[in-house]
Order: sequence, then C-alpha cells, then structure tokens
Amino acid sequence: MNPSTLCTGHDTGLTTRRTFLSRFGYGLGSIALAELLNADGATVSPGASAGGAITPHFEPKAKRVIFLFQSGAPSQMELFDPKPMLNELHGTEMPASVRMGQRLTGMSAHQASLPLVGSPFKFTQHGQSGTWLSELLPHTSKLADDMCIIRSMNTEAINHGPGVTMMQTGSQFPGRPSMGSWLWYGLGSESQDLPGFVVMVSTKRGGQPLVSRLWGSGFLPGKYDGVRLRPDENAVLYLKNPAGVDRKGRRLALERLQELHQLQLNATSDPALETRIAQYEMAFRMQSSIPEVTDISGETEATLKMYGDDVTTPGTYASNCLRARRLAEQGVRFIQLYQPGWDHHGGLPGGIRNQCRITDQATAALIQDLKQRDMLKDTLVIWGGEFGRTSYCQGKIGPKNYGRDHHPRCFSLWMAGGGARGGYTHGETDEFSYNIVKDGVHIHDFHATVLRLLGIDHERLTFRYQGRDFRLTDVHGHVVDPLIA
Repeated sequence: MNPSTLCTGHDTGLTTRRTFLSRFGYGLGSIALAELLNADGATVSPGASAGGAITPHFEPKAKRVIFLFQSGAPSQMELFDPKPMLNELHGTEMPASVRMGQRLTGMSAHQASLPLVGSPFKFTQHGQSGTWLSELLPHTSKLADDMCIIRSMNTEAINHGPGVTMMQTGSQFPGRPSMGSWLWYGLGSESQDLPGFVVMVSTKRGGQPLVSRLWGSGFLPGKYDGVRLRPDENAVLYLKNPAGVDRKGRRLALERLQELHQLQLNATSDPALETRIAQYEMAFRMQSSIPEVTDISGETEATLKMYGDDVTTPGTYASNCLRARRLAEQGVRFIQLYQPGWDHHGGLPGGIRNQCRITDQATAALIQDLKQRDMLKDTLVIWGGEFGRTSYCQGKIGPKNYGRDHHPRCFSLWMAGGGARGGYTHGETDEFSYNIVKDGVHIHDFHATVLRLLGIDHERLTFRYQGRDFRLTDVHGHVVDPLIA
C-alpha cells in the first residue's frame, strides 16, 4: 500500500515540485485567511485567566459590578425626581415651549392632547445628605447616604429594543459586546471556577422580551459571552453529565477532546478553537461551582429575612439579589440582573407600586449585605432602566389612573459603592422633568465613568474588528468626575 494514501497526517519528507507549489499556494492562502480572521485582534490581551488581563490604567476603586437592570424604564417622577409643578398643572396641556418639537413615539404622537400629570406619591428627604426619595422606596431610602443618584441621564433611543441594547452595549444596533463582556475581556475574572460575566432574569414578570444578544460578546471571542443562570435544577443548560457518565469519565473525555482540538489548533491557529477549549474547561469546573453558589441553604435566617419572603423562591428578584452577592463573593467580575415589568403606559400608579414592593427591600438588602461583609467599598452596584417616562399622560387621565410614554431626554439612575460618590445627586431637569437644564450625562459618559471606577481608561480598552478599533463608548463619552468619591 502506498503510504502517501494513508490518512495519518504523516509526512515522509519527500515531495515533488508540483506538490511543493500546491502546498505553498495553500500556505499563502492560509496566511491570507488567518490575517483576515485575526484582523479582529485585540489592543489589550483578552482576560483569559484569573487575576486580570491588563494592568489597570488607574488605581481601581471597584473590582466588580452588580447591575440591577430595571427593564421597561421606571418613571423618574415617581421615584427620584420630584416635580411639584406637575401637580399644580395636572390635567393641563403640556406647553409647546417645553416639548420644542421633539419626537414622540407612535403610541402618543397622534394624541389630540398631551395633558400633564403629577405624581400622587410623596417625596421626603433622607439621610445626612437630605436626598429626596419617593415613599415607594422605604427600604432603599434608608441607604440614601450610600446612593449616587443621576437625574440627568439621557439617550437617543426612544423604543425598548434599541434602548436596552444601547444601555448594555453602547450602541442601539445589535452585534456589539455587552458591558459585562468588555469587562471580562479587559480585566479577566477573579475566579477560576466561574465565568467572569453572569446573568439572571426574574421569571414570570412579562414585559419586553430580553434576548441573549443583550449579554453576548458580539465580535469579542465567544468565551466572553455572559452565562445565564436559570432558576431551576439545570441552572446552566447542558452542564450536567448525561445519564451513565460520571465525573471521572467526563474528565477523561474532555482531555481526549482537548488533545484533538489542540492538534487542530496547532495546524490552523483558529481562534474559535481556543474559545471552544476554554468553554469546555469552564463548563467542567462549573459542574462543582454552580451548585455551590446557587445553594442558599447555608445562609443565616437573619440574612434571608433581610431580603424578604420571596428570597427562597428561585427566579424571583429577591432570590437573584442574594445569588448576586454570592457570585460577587466568588470573584465574578460582572453580575447582571434583569427585572422586567416597568413599562407603564397605563395603570402606572398600581403598576409601579407593585414593582417597588417586589424590588425595594431586596435592593436595599443587597447593599446592606455587601456593607456588612465589607464588600460594598469595591463592588459597584447600579440600578436603572433604559430611558425615562414622559411628564404628559399617554391616553386619558382617570381619577386615580394614568400612564406615561417613553422619554429618552432625561431619566434617573443610581449607583452605590465601588467608589461612587454616596449621598450625592447629580444633574437637574426642568420643572416638567422633560429636558435637562444642568449637567447632562449621556449613556456613553456613564459607561466611561463606570470603566474609570474599575481602573480603565475607556479610550484604551479597544478591540480591532473589520479594520477599526472599537470600544464600549464608541467614539464618544467622557468621565463624569463629580460622580466619583
């Protein structure tokens, strides 16, 4: 049998001129292809191992982020931005001088009238800082001196899909890496046994759809995808061993598979193989780490009580907040919670009251829990949605009922811990909470500031893709220094 016909990969070292030229041609093609594929290279090394991938550009104040994302856009006028003028003008037409011809959504653009509506909820001052907060937030209000409230957030997005995408990725268009992916890529993970970016979505809340691209790695290597933690026995899909396969067998199969992947990687330098190898290894380690981090049976009765009655029900916001603290303890870099249900086009008073009942105690408990464990100082907690709500009523005003439409021109968001300036309220809106009159903070500015708190210069954390250096803040953004303690 002619050895050259055997599919062994063995090379005898003998070759003809024709074979040499043929292989050389393929080699040039491979070089060209590799160059094209690796045009998506990195300016800083990916965070492939625990301990971080780059030396921070500045002294970091925060090591990790917990983003409590309130999907659907909470109304700033009911929670953080009191507007007594709206109560005085309740039911009257919004002045044209306030709107200034700004675009409206298709849901209210054709209303015959845009009547102003005041909030029925009372605001009082809290803490030594005298921070104004709504009666809907009795638990969070106790932590006013830890909160850095931004009343002047703004964005271009006016609908949920682009708005949520913008807040998560810095672009209204799908395909960019999520903020969590950027941080995992840039700083690595502090844990060898857990991913650097974990996502949890509150269940049975309805609202706008939340899809995996919101926590995807975009054009970054796939190993920086956020890993969704589900509220059932299969906390991560396909993590458990198949029936009849034990851990030792899984380890052996993984080692053989890795050897095959390594052979192919040596031959092709395909970055997708590196991602696959890393994902298999992480999945194996997560078989032990995920059950441990999701098991709250060891928490004290006092801790469980602090988070509220829902904490023992998997998939609730309270349960996810407690798991977020446990993930933070284990070194997860970015923890994202999604709480849908804030999209109150109608029935706003009852709807927002219910949302606050579900979220207020658990949010405050998370901050308090982190403080008790001396973790808040280096854990940045963020609370907010994708945009705000209008000061005029969508639809008709009822005696005790109204709704508010989407409003990108101004909205409120707050941070706590991780070097954020506690007891501080930044920015100012007009008497109608419709336009910003002082110290506006665009989403790009917010992202730049978050990165700064983590020790990163937002202009230097880049990734080359399709011939261009991309970053979370695109070509915009500046650090808002007053937000930093």
